[in-house]
Amino acid sequence: MPSAKAKATAATTLTLSAVLVLGAAPSASAADPDTHHTSTAAIQDVDYTTWRKDVAAVVAQAKPYIEERTEDSDGEQQAIVLDIDNSSLETDFHPFWELPTPAIPEVRELVADAKDRGVSVFFVTARPGIIHSLTDWNLKQAGYPVDGLYVRSLPDLFSEVSAYKTAKRAEIESKGYTIIANIGNNTTDLVGGHAERTFKLPDYGGKLS
Repeated sequence: MPSAKAKATAATTLTLSAVLVLGAAPSASAADPDTHHTSTAAIQDVDYTTWRKDVAAVVAQAKPYIEERTEDSDGEQQAIVLDIDNSSLETDFHPFWELPTPAIPEVRELVADAKDRGVSVFFVTARPGIIHSLTDWNLKQAGYPVDGLYVRSLPDLFSEVSAYKTAKRAEIESKGYTIIANIGNNTTDLVGGHAERTFKLPDYGGKLS
């Protein structure tokens, strides 16, 4: 049986592919907790306000670490790596047909501060390559700096997500970067090494993609 993350990825792919095929321009919208009854998270009984508080608690741990780590960069090319769905964007808390999907405010603030400190920002997602440009557009519309975006090519779709993401972090390191933090909401985002620290955002036992 497909996992929640796999089903959400498939739904996102179908929706965004339809936008590309039909040529419709995505309409801007803001996250509104009052409309979250239409969301995947609400169906899974995940409360938006609770989720935001739980995200903020993790960000509160990551923030001082990144601040301290960047104080003594000693000429390193430092980077952070982030997952996208429910790690950078409010994917499951927002109607999937409304684009752009909003940023998670606490994570966006953390990323902006890291960028101001000279840290490069990379996104490694299980989303397929067909929606690379639309994903890049969404991240930038949501206010994220994007130094690199990795999506799955056709061969990657047949490999384990954790193995794919580990390989992409290793690829980033091969370009001379030290990944000081890796942030995601699923264990597949974080296992495999190639990051000094990992920070896991809530997924409530796989209820969030």
